[in-house]
Amino acid sequence: MGSWNFSDIYAAVAEEIPDSVALVQGERKRVWRDLDRRSTAIAAFLVTAGLKRQDKVAQYLYNCLEYLESALASFRGGFVPLNTNFRYGPDELTYLWQNGDVACVVFHGTFAPVIETVRTRVPNIRNWLWVDDDSGPCPAWATPYETAATFAPASNWRPWPVSGDDLLLLYTGGTTGLPKGVMWRQEDLFLRLNTENGDAFPERPDMGFFRSRIARKGRAHLTAGPLMHGAGLLTCFMTLSKGGAISHLEDRSFNARDLLDTVDRDQVATLMWVGDAFARPVLEALDEGRERWDLSSLRTIVSSGVVFSADVKERILRHLPHVTIADVFGSSETMSLGRSVSTSGAATKTASFKAKSNVRVFTEDGRDVTPGSGERGLLAIGGRQPIGYYNDPEKTPATFRTVDSARYVVPGDWATVDDDGTVTLIGRGSECINTGGEKVFPDEVEIALKSHNAVNDAVVVGIPDPRFGQSIAALVELAEDIAVPAEDLISHVRTRLAAYKAPRQIGFIDTMPRLPNGKADLNAIRALLVPSQSTAQIEPAK
Repeated sequence: MGSWNFSDIYAAVAEEIPDSVALVQGERKRVWRDLDRRSTAIAAFLVTAGLKRQDKVAQYLYNCLEYLESALASFRGGFVPLNTNFRYGPDELTYLWQNGDVACVVFHGTFAPVIETVRTRVPNIRNWLWVDDDSGPCPAWATPYETAATFAPASNWRPWPVSGDDLLLLYTGGTTGLPKGVMWRQEDLFLRLNTENGDAFPERPDMGFFRSRIARKGRAHLTAGPLMHGAGLLTCFMTLSKGGAISHLEDRSFNARDLLDTVDRDQVATLMWVGDAFARPVLEALDEGRERWDLSSLRTIVSSGVVFSADVKERILRHLPHVTIADVFGSSETMSLGRSVSTSGAATKTASFKAKSNVRVFTEDGRDVTPGSGERGLLAIGGRQPIGYYNDPEKTPATFRTVDSARYVVPGDWATVDDDGTVTLIGRGSECINTGGEKVFPDEVEIALKSHNAVNDAVVVGIPDPRFGQSIAALVELAEDIAVPAEDLISHVRTRLAAYKAPRQIGFIDTMPRLPNGKADLNAIRALLVPSQSTAQIEPAK
């Protein structure tokens, strides 16, 4: 083993604990021996089908056993896993798969009708693996996933050497309106993930040391959010590398009781979710009947993606006083910039965390912000990091910068630093909207609204939302003598963009507030759209 790579890592885990459960979803289970065998079979099948080293394999799936299994198969075959947002529409999928040079897509059957509309636009995708979800028969242009998973390769099959230089692509919406593929070398990612978890692995691979770290009876981990998002996926990779089991929710739409049932049934020890968007419904369920569930196995709740309010943390901890909450701030480009840890009787405040030693806060001219000064700066993190954005040499230098002869990731988050080193987030430099962990670029929603013949002007902003952090709101100026209900405009947007990008509420106004330079007066618009302050006619989404 010349460098740390996930293929060799997971093969070693399978050798050490072959009969331990690796993946579970309700009654479905996959032990390590079977996971290793099936991932090798899928990799061999794809090589036989024509995939080459470092070809991209997209997971277009809801959370399921096949998601992680196909990702591990990609590592085994020397391919590159590529996450796909299952909420995307045809145009967004086409862009993503073209930009990512995708050669194979693993998809749930329910997505076949959407794929039918884009197949001719992505001719370089040569293989489609259909995961049966009882939504209909396998299309003629696809291969059943189980055919690949039961393929019989030669004994000790390996197509070509795997390497720590092999990639993982994490596509993130970012603040540009178009997804960006964050390129992580496997070695950098593995070492960074374990550093995040407080472990120190040697820079040079030492499989004896690695095997000594594999738990004989690993704890169960549950990622409650979609695996298509980096934070949830990467925590699974970290858990699997230690011999842990990954638990999956059974419902495709988030259901707080499903989550609590799963923690109880699978004896989940660590839980990953997305701030208030998940915590508030779970809190409501606990308030209604905490005694329904045995949650004694749960030790840690990790949150990332949106704001996790201090008061919600405190209320969760009243129900679960034995649990530690780690509120992590980071991104696909940075991993964790820092975290705030809350325990019973010691919850931390919202949007504040202790930065890691290799995190700096720079002013725009490259100076370090003086702690306690109140000065604002851009968060930056050094150390092992992505090599850049895939197929995007223009955006790469804007995020991956060299300061004082060292390379840093600067994702665009503004913050202040207190005297004690606590970092308080201010927000992104752009007007990107983060709603329930999904990033939405206002311009694309405005363009979709303005394509309606009744709309003369439209401005989209994010406004505070107690559950999702932000929700999407639009102020619309209609063409003269035309009336149209808000729900029609929302439906119109949904025909062009993923449903989560549609406004949750729309206000109507005779003349759009704009500054003398023609730009939208965002302060005035937000004041109109926030319900408690609004004087505009507001219509909520149906």
